[in-house]
Amino acid sequence: MRIILELLRIILIFALFGGLLWLILNNIYDGIAAEQYQWIGGLGIYVFLFILYRNRWQFSGWYTGEGRQKLPKKAVQTLSATALLLLAIPFILSMID
Repeated sequence: MRIILELLRIILIFALFGGLLWLILNNIYDGIAAEQYQWIGGLGIYVFLFILYRNRWQFSGWYTGEGRQKLPKKAVQTLSATALLLLAIPFILSMID
């Protein structure tokens, strides 16, 4: 039962926080005429949420089983750089068009 509750928690976190951040980001992208590339920025948001979940939020949930550990520092750095790049790509592509 705890696993099901934790899965529901993950879905709610990603849906609520991801949706809220996506709305904010869409307003920014609309201002620079990058609407057609905003989905790329959305991927960046979800990568950041994944990092936050794995390094912080998983330790405050219902699941207490094995396999709960933080991401390695190198993985966090790589994923953070990837997320920043994904957030910047719509800006760059809107300048090229």
